[in-house]
Amino acid sequence: MQRDPSPSGKAPSGEWFQDWFNHPFYLRIYSHRDRDEAARCVRSILRLTELERAVPSGLDVLDIACGAGRHALELRKLGCRVTANDLSPYLLEQARIEAAHQSLDILFTCRDMRRIDETAAYGLVVQLFTSFGYFDTPEDDRMVLKAVHRALVPGGWYALDLINPLHLERTLVPHSVRRSGDLEVEESRKIEGGRIWKDITITSDSGETVSFTESVQLFRPDTISGMLSEAGLNLQSISGSYNGEPFDPDHSLRLILLSRKD
Repeated sequence: MQRDPSPSGKAPSGEWFQDWFNHPFYLRIYSHRDRDEAARCVRSILRLTELERAVPSGLDVLDIACGAGRHALELRKLGCRVTANDLSPYLLEQARIEAAHQSLDILFTCRDMRRIDETAAYGLVVQLFTSFGYFDTPEDDRMVLKAVHRALVPGGWYALDLINPLHLERTLVPHSVRRSGDLEVEESRKIEGGRIWKDITITSDSGETVSFTESVQLFRPDTISGMLSEAGLNLQSISGSYNGEPFDPDHSLRLILLSRKD
């Protein structure tokens, strides 16, 4: 599969997320992603879908791109039966370590989200913190939505958390340099071709330098709601924050869509 070059002219080898999400620096530069935020997000989803009533008797949940497991751990703490999936062996291992540390039994799987193959297995599928829109073509994104639809029981819920593109367009910071522990992190950002591109150069105090590119498709509410509908997922509500506040196109940082399977 050929990839378009990033705005910097660098063409990622393969699919960018395979390399970047497997690098130990990934978690180190995003250490500000905290558990309290994940807990608020999970509780808001369960409240807005009214699935919180189903949790005490057992709710089967798939975290389709769990990363290091922040949300999967919170879901399990609340009593859900959780399958936590990701394509990154490194991030899955970090999630396993934390689950074991907290004595939480979670099923971990390592699969491409386009190829989730369960049928009618889950009452809730979550895809959180901008883990949708990585691929080169809309067809690949639609494969993910079809897999979600297949995995849900009839009437099951899908929570999809995206960047709000309207807010991003107004507030984008083209270039920044920051410190994260012993790392200097230089980031260049640009919206091009309907995607947000971020080129990241990380230099450690010991002199090691690595570079990665992130590239994620941006979705306006009408576009993604149409894609959900095509996949048999009926949009029920949109939130604009992890506290469950109503979506404001101009000011909400997030675009969190809650939909149900036909």
